[in-house]
Amino acid sequence: MFRRLAVLGLAAGAVAVSASAFAQTVPTIRVGWTIPAEEAKYWMMKRPDKFPNLGKTYKIEWSQFNGTAPMTAAMQAGALDCATQGILPIAQSMVAGNVDMYVIAQHVGERPGSFSLYWAVKDDSPIKKVEDLKGKTVGISVIGGGTHAPFNMMLRKHGVDPEKDIKLVEVGFALSEDALRSGRVDAVNMVQPFAARAEAKGGVRKLFALEEALPNIVHIVEACRKDFVDKNPELVTAYVKDITAAMKMALENRPETIQVVHEVMKAPVAALETYLLKPNDFAREPGAAPNFAGIQAMFDVYTENKTIAKKLDASTLKHPTIVAPMQ
Repeated sequence: MFRRLAVLGLAAGAVAVSASAFAQTVPTIRVGWTIPAEEAKYWMMKRPDKFPNLGKTYKIEWSQFNGTAPMTAAMQAGALDCATQGILPIAQSMVAGNVDMYVIAQHVGERPGSFSLYWAVKDDSPIKKVEDLKGKTVGISVIGGGTHAPFNMMLRKHGVDPEKDIKLVEVGFALSEDALRSGRVDAVNMVQPFAARAEAKGGVRKLFALEEALPNIVHIVEACRKDFVDKNPELVTAYVKDITAAMKMALENRPETIQVVHEVMKAPVAALETYLLKPNDFAREPGAAPNFAGIQAMFDVYTENKTIAKKLDASTLKHPTIVAPMQ
């Protein structure tokens, strides 16, 4: 009996060691994420059983960040392999030459008929047109951020000097509505889900949207370090295939997507129902395909407004084969 128990014990130990060894051999991608508007990644985080390769062929080590710029810094430091990125941080990295990336997928952007980030004023405001912003205090989410250059372009089109004619202050998106209603700013940028909340309460109106300055804006994409992709093409291919499948699930099953987003953002389902994946939301590309033409247009605006120091070629961000959609 003791001999049998010893044999069984050794066998169990061997199985445990084997399982442990297997777990250690499953390659891991270190992925950065933030909120909102990353539904494909939220599906992968909250419904991993929907992705047969996730946890078996490869694993993901998820790290949450407050915005895309910190994730760019983490990629530069080698602490992340892939992450959500805004177009401006990518451009700045290309100019500085401190990290090379491939854009492998797209999360959200704008196109005709979709939501476009806009500046709002109060209903009773004397500001009726862009020209009326002269001498006013205007809020923007980040001075020098990705929407700043298109914002400057819009003002200049209407004869307003963004450097001299307005007082520009930083107001985070979550605080935009309160800053406007309290009178701390005369106009402020609005993005979902905060725009839907403000519109539901009433008393505010749209002054202008970014699409009037630059159509088809790309807001956030998924990017991976080039050195990581070049060293691990099969691993990144599996990741891109899952992002493709996740975007398809997100777009085809809106009720479940609302539930997934609720679990991640802790936002009330009733609030998400008012805009998420509706025409008043940002655009998602089927299969998460990146809009490289839109990225190039934004690069050109950044150069024109001297946000970046030289012209850039968006085509260098596209891997020859590893880019969404992938089946």
